[in-house]
Formats: sequence, C-alpha cells, structure tokens
Amino acid sequence: MNPLVAPEPGHHGAHGGRTALSVNLNKVALLRNTRHLGIPSVTKAAQIVLEAGAQGITVHPRPDERHIRAHDVTDLAELLKAWPAIEYNIEGNPFHNLMDVIRQVRPHQATFVPDSVGQFTSDHGWTFPDDAERLRPLIAECQALGVRVSLFMDPIPEMMRAAREVGADRVELYTEAYASAWGTPQQAEVLTRYVRAGEAALAVGLELNAGHDLNRDNLSDFLRAVPGVMEVSIGHALIADALELGYTETIRDYQRCIQRAYAP
Repeated sequence: MNPLVAPEPGHHGAHGGRTALSVNLNKVALLRNTRHLGIPSVTKAAQIVLEAGAQGITVHPRPDERHIRAHDVTDLAELLKAWPAIEYNIEGNPFHNLMDVIRQVRPHQATFVPDSVGQFTSDHGWTFPDDAERLRPLIAECQALGVRVSLFMDPIPEMMRAAREVGADRVELYTEAYASAWGTPQQAEVLTRYVRAGEAALAVGLELNAGHDLNRDNLSDFLRAVPGVMEVSIGHALIADALELGYTETIRDYQRCIQRAYAP
C-alpha cells in the first residue's frame, strides 16, 4: 500500500494539505488500442502511478471507446478496492454514455464535460442558464448515488454561482487558455482570470479542481496563484513525460511541482 496517499477521499487540497494529483489514463489506453496485445496495461499503469504517490485516477470513457473502454472502467474500480483512500474520477458527457457508467461504478467523482461524440478533446465548459435545466436532475441523481459532481467550466467568474445553483459540488477550471499563455507576455493577464474564477467559486461554496494541458512547466505557477485547488487532473503531458522518464519518476516530479507551489 502506498504510504503517500491522501488520508481520505475529499479531504486533501485546500482542506487537508496540498493539491491532489489525479492521473488521467486515456493516453495509455489509446496506445494499447493500436494493437491487440493488451499492452500497455491501463490497470498496471494505475498501480504504478499510485505506488509512486498519485492520489487519484481519472478516465474519460467516450462512446466510441477510442481510448478507455468499458472493461477499463470496471477493471480500475476493482483495482481501487485495494486503495480506499484513492479518488476515482470518471469524466464524460452526461447526455451520452456517462450516466450508465456512473450508475454501474459509483466513483468518488463524476466530472460532467460538454463535449460532442466525435470531439478530439474537451475544449469548452458548460454555460448557464443554457445548460441548467438539463444538468440539474443528473447532478441530483449522481449525488443520490453518493457521487460528487464537478462541472467542467471556463474561467468566467459570473458562471460560478450558476454552477452552484444547479447543484454542483465542484467545478473543474478548463486550463487550456492558461497553458497556451504560459511563458508569454499574456500569462499574468490570463492567470488573473483563473484567480478571479477560483475566488468566485470558493465564495459561493464550490470546491475547485483544474485540468487540461497542465504540465511540469506551468503547474506550480498555476497552483501558487489560484486559491484552494483541491485536485488537478493531468493526462496527456504526464503520459508523454512518462515515456521519457518512466511512470514513477514522472509522478514524483509532478508532486515536486505541487510542493513548490506551497513552499513559502
């Protein structure tokens, strides 16, 4: 068992220490699916990153199963029975296949993402009041199953109250704009939008996650600036790093990035 895991799901980040690292395993599955050999193994990758100190596992099972497949979701749920302190976060569009997955698996967290069936990758958040009435009953259903709901959101402060009013427990700030601006003259201006959105979320009682294109270069600056981030979900960059460094050293390096953000 990993000695570095968070003590209980939902009690890390702003409420019990540093931001938790959840590893998105989609790209492991994408590589595996190019052949019929079962390698690389999604569950083996999960085990290694957890042993190295990750505090969560994220998957995004799309309807076309182009990366994560139905058996991966249940295989990971079975694996995580031995890791009771680890967060299991399942992302997806609740109007496609996500709700069936949530009803079956009942992860710690469901992250609702408004992507289309064939979308290359998630590229925008929910908007209100447009999406409110459709989302409200599905959020309530997840919560009745004991599943926390996080809504994937653009960094728009005025949308945070609406997300709370529709019933969300958390929001995940979509960080692609920050990642694109990092290292440019626009970095400070763009980061300020995330700071204000984070503050607005916390002010209305939402908890805060973040993800998309965060990496070892830009993660510390983001966490240092944006208040109260409970969890970051990182996939593409982390798996790319792992091809060069290995899973274990990659996780340790991301944890060092998180630690630097909290250093005095």
